[in-house]
Amino acid sequence: LSPRPGDSYGVLPRPCRALVLLNPQSGAGRALEDFQAVVQPMLAEADIAATVFVTERPHHAHEKVRDEDLSQWDTLVVMAGDGLLFEVVNGLMERPDWEDTMKKPLCILPGGSGNALAASINHYAGNDHVAKKKLLTNCAFILCKGLHTQMDLVSLSTASGKRFFSFLGFGWGFISDVDIDSEKYRRLGNARFTLGTLQCLAKLQVYQGRLSYLPAVAEQGTPPAPRDPQAPVTNGQAGRILPPAGTEAAGALPADSLLVPLCQPVPAHWTVVPEEEFVSVYAIYQSHLGTNLLMAPAAQLHDGCIHLFYLKAGISRVALLKIFLAMARGTHLDLNCPYLHYVPVRAFRLEPRAAAGIMTVDGEALACEPVQG
Repeated sequence: LSPRPGDSYGVLPRPCRALVLLNPQSGAGRALEDFQAVVQPMLAEADIAATVFVTERPHHAHEKVRDEDLSQWDTLVVMAGDGLLFEVVNGLMERPDWEDTMKKPLCILPGGSGNALAASINHYAGNDHVAKKKLLTNCAFILCKGLHTQMDLVSLSTASGKRFFSFLGFGWGFISDVDIDSEKYRRLGNARFTLGTLQCLAKLQVYQGRLSYLPAVAEQGTPPAPRDPQAPVTNGQAGRILPPAGTEAAGALPADSLLVPLCQPVPAHWTVVPEEEFVSVYAIYQSHLGTNLLMAPAAQLHDGCIHLFYLKAGISRVALLKIFLAMARGTHLDLNCPYLHYVPVRAFRLEPRAAAGIMTVDGEALACEPVQG
């Protein structure tokens, strides 16, 4: 990454030992040969010794990073789509020593069909917009340079008690439908999303629910937000109540200090969206939603901000298509479409009226239920 003022950077040691977690099935199924042809010669030249771990099934990488001694590696490299990085992040967060392990630099090399984080990092590094092999070469070059910095994670919890750590985004409605419906066209690479968009436009659906959020900047006429509430939050995975922020026991996961439990109403200083009919809700924390979708041009790797977009019901198919076409250049907000809303937030809650539609976290499907982050 090219240094930005105010950021703190670390540098990988030389020689460097990298564990490469590679999904041979991701994207168009070329990850392994692309790694050998494009990445491996670059790593050898940069004095980075790579040990390749090829995943054989879902959750394989999750178990590997959760259970294994990782002290022998200086960096973990994911060569796949965003889904494998989601596995790795959540596997690391399940370790008793997660606080130390999460300081180990992570690298993403685009080997999937979406590659949103890779496209975002390429964008933050000041590189021109590229795709496919060029994007892979750029990301491999960033790894070879060895400069690393912090990245925000978002803690998501669901009504059924699950907790996830997410690096890219949470969605419900149209965008998530496109993501999951187009899975069957994986072999087409990035073109799968274009096809999926056209199919979902044809059967455009409306979803009912309540959306609330804590604005990142106080909105006009609202009092400043009080200190973080000290309400304990249940962590469903471990089934224990987390203590208030600042009092965590060693090894305990961080408390969701901005959130009250999902069974309680949102705090009074939050904003509740008056409309309850949506075409799509998407909370993104990186600039890109896909290689060709610059959804949040203002986003940075660690801006402490969730970029919340929602599309209200009533939008025409033509207007919706225009938004998606403009998103390729990041100019969708310039359209001033009255149905499209964007607000930077620090926390959000979404309560679907019925279990309708697909929810996604970092491109992975979730059961539809109330969720907050």
